[in-house]
Amino acid sequence: MRRTRTRTLAALGLVAALALAGCGSSGSGSSDKTKDAFNAAVGKVFDPSSTKGGIVKFADEGQQDSVDTGDTYYGYSWNFARLYGRSLTMFTPAPGKASNTIVGDLAEGLGEPSDNAKTWTFKLRSGVKFEDGTPITSKDVKYGVERSTDKDVFPDGPTYFDDNLAWPANYKGPYKTPDVNTDSAIATPDDQTIVFHFKQPFSDMNYLGTTPQSMPVPKAKDTGKKYKQHVVSSGPYMFSDYQDGKSFTLKRNPAWDAKTDPNRKALPDGYEVSLNVDANDIDNRILAGDLDIAYATVGVAPAMRARALSDPKLKARLDNPYAARLQYTSINPSVKPFDNIDCRKAIEYGMDRTAYQAAYGGKLAGGDPATTMLVPVIPGFKKFDLFPTKDDKGDLDKAKQALTACGQPNGFSTTMAYRVERPLEKATAEAFQQQLAKIGIKITPKGFPKADYFSTYAGNPPYVKKNGLGLSVNSWGADWNDGYGMLSQIVDGRVIRQTGGSSNSSINIPEVNTKLDEASVEVDPDKKAQLYADIDKQVMEQALTYPGVYAKLLLLRSKNLTNVFINDNYGGYDFVSLGVKKK
Repeated sequence: MRRTRTRTLAALGLVAALALAGCGSSGSGSSDKTKDAFNAAVGKVFDPSSTKGGIVKFADEGQQDSVDTGDTYYGYSWNFARLYGRSLTMFTPAPGKASNTIVGDLAEGLGEPSDNAKTWTFKLRSGVKFEDGTPITSKDVKYGVERSTDKDVFPDGPTYFDDNLAWPANYKGPYKTPDVNTDSAIATPDDQTIVFHFKQPFSDMNYLGTTPQSMPVPKAKDTGKKYKQHVVSSGPYMFSDYQDGKSFTLKRNPAWDAKTDPNRKALPDGYEVSLNVDANDIDNRILAGDLDIAYATVGVAPAMRARALSDPKLKARLDNPYAARLQYTSINPSVKPFDNIDCRKAIEYGMDRTAYQAAYGGKLAGGDPATTMLVPVIPGFKKFDLFPTKDDKGDLDKAKQALTACGQPNGFSTTMAYRVERPLEKATAEAFQQQLAKIGIKITPKGFPKADYFSTYAGNPPYVKKNGLGLSVNSWGADWNDGYGMLSQIVDGRVIRQTGGSSNSSINIPEVNTKLDEASVEVDPDKKAQLYADIDKQVMEQALTYPGVYAKLLLLRSKNLTNVFINDNYGGYDFVSLGVKKK
C-alpha cells in the first residue's frame, strides 16, 4: 500500500507542510480533472472541489474487524478511523508521493527523539476536544495505548506498542492491573506532553504514531469490548448509529474545531456504512450511483472486472494502483505433515503462480507473480526465487520428489482456509485444489467470516492445529513503507498469540526474531534495508509461506464523489478527502 521513502531519523523529522490536494474549484465541467479516464485518480485528484454537504455511502461484503481504535487492523479500517479519531501523527492526505510525508495530527508536529531514539516526546495541539466538549489530554492518549495492549479483550490490533515499550514486568493492561504505574513506558508530565520510552532504540515511532492505537480514549467512557458500540470521537465526525454486524453511520462532530485540524476539510455531512452486502451487488450499486465506495478496498469482483475491462466507458471509471501488499498463503507447520519442510517444499514447487495470479484477476487486476515476502516498493527488496519453476507454472517432478522425501509419496489431505466474503480468496483456494491434485495433495477449501478470520480461525493457533488448517489464504499490506512495517507482524514468531488475532500463523524462526530486533534499532537506511533482505531470504528458506502475487488493485470510482484520489499509504481511495457532488 505504500511508496518508497528514505528511512533515517532526519527523514522522520520532515515537517514540510503540504496543502491538501483537491481543494480547488467545484468539480463540474469537462476538464481533464473531471473527465472519466482509466487511472484518473492515481497520482492526482479526480474532480477537485471544496463544496460541503452530502453523504458518502459505503458497503462491505462482510463485517469490519472493529471500529474500536485499539482493536482494528485492516488497512481500510485505519483509513476510515481518521474520520472519527485523531492519531498523534498522520500521512498527508494527498495523492502520489506527497502521501508519504508524515505530519502532526493530534500532536503539533512530529515526535522528537532522544537517548538514541529510545525516548520520543510529542506535544499535543491545544483546543482539541472529545465529542462531548471535554478537552483531550496526554492522559487520554496514554490510556488509549494502554488498553490496546490487552489482547484478551482486543485480539485484532497490532502489537507494536506491546512489544517495544518499556512496560513494567507485572503490567497486563488497565483492566487486569489498573494500579500498576506505567510511567516507565509512557509518561505524561503535563496535559499537552506525552513521552514514550522504548526498551531499545526504535526509529519508526513517527510511523507508529499514525496508527489508530494512538487515538485518545477517555477512561471514564471506556466500556471494554462494548466500547465499539460508541467510540468517543476526537475527529470531525462522530457515531450517530451503530448496529453491530449490520451498519454504522457518522455525523458531524459539533466539538470539532477546524482551526486545530489543518489536515481534514470535512466536506461531507456524514458517512453511511452497510455491512454483509454481496460483493457483486456492491459493484453494481456503485455503478448505478446508489453506493459510493466498496469499503474493504479489495477490488471489484470477477463479474464486474470482466464487464468493465471489456467496455471502454466502464473502464474509464476504474483505477488500477500498485499496492505495497502481498497476496500469499501461510503454510502452517503445526499441522501435519507440514511439520516436515519437504512437505512444505512440495507446495512451493507444486503450485502454479500464474494460477494464483489469475485467481486475483491477472496482471492488470491481480499483480505480478511473487517469490519473496518483501514487495518491490519496500527498501531491502531483492528479487530471488528459491523454488524456481519454468514460466512460474510449477514443477510437478520436483514437487513429487519433495513428497517422497517427506514420506508422503502418494500425497496427503489438508484443509485450506479463506475469507468467505472474498471471492478472490475462494478462487485462490480452488486454484490450489486443482493444481495440487495433480501430485496427490487433496485440498478441502473452507471459508470463514472475515471479521473473526484471524482472532478465531486462521490466526488462532489452537484452532488451526485442532482443525487441520494446513494452508491459509492471507493478504498483507505494509503498515508503513519499510521492512519493519512490512515484515514485523507477519514473520516475527513472537507476535503469534495462543488467544488468536495475529496475522502470522506459520512463522517462528528464532534467528529471524533476533535479526528483526537488530533491524528495528538500525538507523542507517542501507544497513537496515540489507537486514530486511536477509530476513526475507531466511523466511523463504523454511518454506513457511507461499508468496502469490505482488498486488495491484482494480477499483471502481463512484460518479457521485469529488476529491477522489488513491492514498498510497492505504492502498485505496482517501476517505478523509472525499466530497459529494451537488444533486
